[in-house]
Amino acid sequence: MDKKELFYQAVAFITSVHQTTYEMTKEVPLGDITPVQYGILEYIAVSQPVTISQISDCKHISMPNTSRELKKLSEKGLCEKWDAPDDKRKQFIRLSPAGQTYMDAAFAHMEKLFLQRLGAATEDELNRISQAMEVLNAGLFR
Repeated sequence: MDKKELFYQAVAFITSVHQTTYEMTKEVPLGDITPVQYGILEYIAVSQPVTISQISDCKHISMPNTSRELKKLSEKGLCEKWDAPDDKRKQFIRLSPAGQTYMDAAFAHMEKLFLQRLGAATEDELNRISQAMEVLNAGLFR
């Protein structure tokens, strides 16, 4: 297979993923958090524990802005920090119990939309989708 063609296929796929992510999250009831804060919570939920620099890198937010948003989320009781036992300069972030409850509700909303998108997929189609995600995770999104 031509690698350039594969690259453009990957770009189209990644764009579709971003569009689908937007569609599945646009109606998540945010309450009093901003979309940027929601993105941070979502990243923490699937990757915890994480460092401030990991959040900053993944979400394309400067370190000072990431720290500021984490402080706001912490004040709202949605996440918590703790010092690494071996290096007091390094902090880890995880969801608080309230943050986990918030993200569980958001993921439940997304799951409903996900299941609607799958519609009447057969067991074979579901298995193929699952295998495709495994291949993509192992080969492209590592």
